Amino acid sequence: MTSPSTLRSGALSLASSVVIGVASAGPAYSITATLGLVAAAVGLHAPVIVLIAFVPMLLVAIGYRELNQVEPDPGTTFVWATRAFGPFTGWMSGWAIVVSDLLVMASLAQISAQYTFLLLGAHGIGSDPTSGWVLLLGICYLIVMTLVAVYGIDVSARLQSALLTVEFGMLVVFSVVALVRVATGHAPAGARMPELAWFDPFAIGTFSDFVTAVLLMVFIYWGWDSAVSVNQETVDPRRTPGRSAVLSTITLVTLYLLVTVASQAFAGAGRDGLGLANPEHVDDVLGALGAAVFGEGALGDVLVRLLFLMVLTSAAASTQTTILPTARTTYSMAVHHALPKAFGRIDPRWLTPTFSTVVFGGLSVALYVLLNFVSGGRLISEAVTAIGISIGLYYGLTGLSCAWLHRREFTADARTLLIKGILPALGGFALLFAAGWTAVTSCDAGSDGAAWAMPFPPHWRIGAIFLLGVGTLLIGIPIYLVLAKVMPRFFRGEVLARRLPAPSDTIIAEDAAVTNT
Repeated sequence: MTSPSTLRSGALSLASSVVIGVASAGPAYSITATLGLVAAAVGLHAPVIVLIAFVPMLLVAIGYRELNQVEPDPGTTFVWATRAFGPFTGWMSGWAIVVSDLLVMASLAQISAQYTFLLLGAHGIGSDPTSGWVLLLGICYLIVMTLVAVYGIDVSARLQSALLTVEFGMLVVFSVVALVRVATGHAPAGARMPELAWFDPFAIGTFSDFVTAVLLMVFIYWGWDSAVSVNQETVDPRRTPGRSAVLSTITLVTLYLLVTVASQAFAGAGRDGLGLANPEHVDDVLGALGAAVFGEGALGDVLVRLLFLMVLTSAAASTQTTILPTARTTYSMAVHHALPKAFGRIDPRWLTPTFSTVVFGGLSVALYVLLNFVSGGRLISEAVTAIGISIGLYYGLTGLSCAWLHRREFTADARTLLIKGILPALGGFALLFAAGWTAVTSCDAGSDGAAWAMPFPPHWRIGAIFLLGVGTLLIGIPIYLVLAKVMPRFFRGEVLARRLPAPSDTIIAEDAAVTNT
């Protein structure tokens, strides 16, 4: 093994790492884009879905922590799944990270742009997600956030701290005001006080609705693993990232439960009026509820604009923190000879994976433009559900990798068996099952879903969610096969051994010899 990674080591404290983990989830953006879809699936039982989805998230976060303590590699699941299950599974895990991050960038850019126009009072433009002005500004956001990611991890962390402060503050204010109005009888028709029945999972209509809602809620939690992806740039890289991942999930469940209960109590979960499942605003809950919660007076107008600012900063922050883990995943894949060497380039001044970052930013712009013009932009919202398939895949494989790679330690004591084996494996199996269930059930678009009609017999209509979620994953297979021909070392299993190495704070350098076989 040669020199250590040339990323900027020690740039992030525990607090900064937690900020990146929480900000990557984009709480305000995730809630406004997804809560209505959850309510449409399970009605008034959205609060219990918040808690149920948290459980596998926490269990997998424990798996991340345990694996990172031994091998703090920015490739995370890519490296660990390769060691556990071989090059194909590991490479596809890395591809799943890239795919999920690419798919979400279009939605993040669109929401950022829309809410900028809403904040400025241009409601005609802001309410039209496929407006040319929205598209242009969304592209500008992607370019700016890519540049921020290039200029250094410490710059990124400072920006995230400022944006997250606004976001958390306004979400709490929104929730408190909504609950106070419900309690004092100043909420609109359909409002109701929170009930214990909302937390009964057995009252949910069908098992399919239950699984769909859980995977949607997994999307709302998704992102905390960014804290582990920047492990090489963190103080105490073996311990701080794992602790940050666990703390991020706990922080998120507290915030999400508050906002979900408050929103549902104020608006209900129906399909009419302000109901969370109303098709007219099912993908923009906070935008629909803002004026109703805060009122129409001078103070209400100020608070509504602050709410718009909150969603804007949330989406912008999540845009930037989505770039970070993807660029570091592809950087690690290049270092381990699983991608071309160019992806492993580090800028000598900024000490960031510049090439990986810029390529991802460019692909994000291209995909955003493409999805904006297909099916009237509807595919951007369909991508939110589709992302859950790739998220469930790589999160699930991380949990299973933790259990498999530590299996020889299980006889040591009960705690090792529980923390390194049973809990991560349970979380992994749960997420893999949810991803698989969604993949199978989304193949049929139904009567009202976006779909691709096969132009040849048997002329099936294949759901857009399936095409985006499963189709993009399958694209990785031919890429894998081509790379295995032109740069075979990794793909032959000659770079990463099928076991965890001795604990280390470094990763295999780009020019490392074969050391672990």
